[in-house]
Amino acid sequence: MTLPLSSKAIAEAYIAACRLEVRTLKPGNVHVFAEGHGMTVGDFDRSADVSATYIADPALPVGTRIRRAVEATFDTVASNTNLGIVLLSAPLAAAAGHQGTGETMRERVAGILAALDHDDAREVYKAITRANPAGLGERPEADVRHGPPANWTLRDAMQAAAARDMIALEYASGFAGLFALAGTYEETLGRGAAPDQALALLFIRELASRPDTHIARKHGPELAHWVMQRAADVLTQLDLKAPGSIGLPENRQRLLGFDAELKERGANPGSLADLACAAAFLASLEAQAETPPLL
Repeated sequence: MTLPLSSKAIAEAYIAACRLEVRTLKPGNVHVFAEGHGMTVGDFDRSADVSATYIADPALPVGTRIRRAVEATFDTVASNTNLGIVLLSAPLAAAAGHQGTGETMRERVAGILAALDHDDAREVYKAITRANPAGLGERPEADVRHGPPANWTLRDAMQAAAARDMIALEYASGFAGLFALAGTYEETLGRGAAPDQALALLFIRELASRPDTHIARKHGPELAHWVMQRAADVLTQLDLKAPGSIGLPENRQRLLGFDAELKERGANPGSLADLACAAAFLASLEAQAETPPLL
């Protein structure tokens, strides 16, 4: 049985996941070991703090949670630090706070996604326009500046973009990939890794297995594939004999070297970082929701 969580518990889990993500060594991203791309760790921390209230607000539809969270972020840091995180986290938060009985988180998320409507799509288009990430407006039917077609729900809009965007693909697939990532993250934690170690391992393995769509949109598919291949090379060089061994000094130096390579090229695997953060958030929500209350 999955228990509904309070908005306070959801907001705290969201902030914790966001803080963990930026404290994890993820090559190419902003993190405590090396900032970059014109953003700081403080920008990400403040973004989490100001967006959490809207992400966890049970009175708001999913689309409105997303728009208000993005607006609050831009009012605070004037930068796109968390659009992907917000897009993934809002349905998870709505599912975790849902008052249904006897449903798993996966079933709750499926219900939330199925209920998304045209108003949600309009709100999300406004949020994406405000965030203005790289590579938008390439197809007339998906140009967020013009709003969604009249018959489109948010799920329809995400399905239209799924082939070129990892975040949209999660909506289109019912968050199947995200649940798999959360399960892998939880398994690594269960084998003794610290949260930042488990997330770092998840990230580098994902980066080595598929091209990051943020890089592909901003720089083209060639660089995205090069990053994937380099990540696979780096992964083979790491000593990963134990779950937490990614944090060994020699592994950290290899990852930092790769990090410098990516930042020199302006390559930020932001979509995979967003998925890693959302996976940690989902794992926390599942763990809390499935813990029976103390009598």
